Formats: sequence, C-alpha cells, structure tokens
Amino acid sequence: MIKTKQFLTVAVVIFGLAFAKAQRGARVAYIDMDRIIEASPEYKKAVQLLGRKADGWKREMDAMQAEIDKMEDQLKNERVLLTKELIEEKEEDIQLKKEELAAYQQKRFGSQGDYILQQQQLIQPVQDQVFNEVQKISEARKYDYVMNAEEANLLFAAERHDISDLVIKNLERAGKSGPEARQAREDAKKELDEPYLNVEEAEAREEKEKAKEEQQQKVLNAREEKLRRRDSLQAAKRASYEARKKEIQRRRDSIKAAREAARQKKEEERENNQ
Repeated sequence: MIKTKQFLTVAVVIFGLAFAKAQRGARVAYIDMDRIIEASPEYKKAVQLLGRKADGWKREMDAMQAEIDKMEDQLKNERVLLTKELIEEKEEDIQLKKEELAAYQQKRFGSQGDYILQQQQLIQPVQDQVFNEVQKISEARKYDYVMNAEEANLLFAAERHDISDLVIKNLERAGKSGPEARQAREDAKKELDEPYLNVEEAEAREEKEKAKEEQQQKVLNAREEKLRRRDSLQAAKRASYEARKKEIQRRRDSIKAAREAARQKKEEERENNQ
C-alpha cells in the first residue's frame, strides 16, 4: 500500500496547534487511511482489475524468459558445430533478448512502472472520497484536526477518537441506492449528530455508563438470585412430595403384603383342619 501524504505533515505541529486552542479544548480525531482504503469496495474491485493486468504482464515475461531459455539450450547443443562468429552472433541475440526482458520488467513493475502508476491512479479516487467524508464528519462534529495515525506516528491515542470505522461506513453507504440509501443516510445523520466530548466529558460519560451497567447488573443478579431461590424451593418441595409419595406407597405395599400373608395363613389352617 502506497502511504498517503495529504492529511498532515508532522504530528508535533498538530499537537502544537491543538495546545494553542487548549483554552476552549481542541477537538482532535484520527483515522487509519490504509485500512479505510483497503476496505473500500471501489478499491477492492480496482485492485482485482489491476491484479489481472499484472498476471497478464507476468505471463508475457514468462514467455520472454522461456524464449531466452530455448535459445540458450539451442546454442549449448549446437556450439561444437558452429563457428566462432556464429556463436558470438547467437550470444548477442540472447543478450538482446535479456535486455528486452529487463526493460519490460522495469516498464511494468519498476519504481516508475505501470503497476505503481496505475495503483496510484486507483488510490486517488478513493482518497478523494475519504477526504470528502472526513470533511463532512469534521464539520458535523466540529473537529479542529483529523490526523492520519500512521503518518502522525502516534505513540498512544484513545480509541474513542478513531473515526476510521465511521468513514468506512459512510463510504459503504454512499455506494447504496434505493431504500437502503435512505436508511444509510438516516443512520449516518444519527452518528454525525452525536456530540463531541472532550476528555473530561468522555470520562464522565464513561463513569455514568459504568455506574448504569453496574446497577443493571445488580438488578440482574438480584433477579437471578430470586429465580435461583424459587427454583431451589420448588426443587425442595418436589423432593419432599416424592419422598412422601414413596413413603405412602411403601406403607401400602407393607399393608398389602401383611394382608396377603394373613390370607395365606388362613387358607393353610383351613386345609389342615380338613
């Protein structure tokens, strides 16, 4: 990925300017330009197209190399049959072919070659889209500065100031149409309408949200404890009921067995008396 050089020059300058506005609180955000460009649907399609072109160029170079290999093999096999002049002529032809291959490689894949130039041409429209989206976001949220994190060489930056995902979403929404586009614009407006929070405000909101989450967790834990106690009580009742049921059945079986034994005894006595 070719590094972009258009959002800012030196991070120190930005922070120096930000410090100058410290009285009112400078609003600063950052993006990861490379990640945004690589996530762009238009860039992905363009890269696929460029990849197909590059594959064609490589096939051409492979064919040129195969021709050179063939010429070298032929010279090797015929060398003993050729005169010195013919050998030198064939070696010169091979050298010319190698120079043609080297020139073609440089033309297609050199530092100023077609691949690099076309890659830059592919990136430029996406960069323009990113710049436009960043400008919209900056105007809506009133940012003073938006930095490219990689070029700024940031040692640390709070994740809440990273608007890369928002830029990516807006680029994806821009490519939609019909009802999806309307919904995308509404979603984008909601996100852009979110107020900017400085460090103190962000920390206060985080503390508030944390307290809210803790309270919700307490309510959830209390509810779970209540359900656990209810389930435990119901389980105890079921166990007691099953125990009583078994005891009643045991008594019934015992009485039935005693009656059966008494009946058999009477029959035996009756048979003995006869």
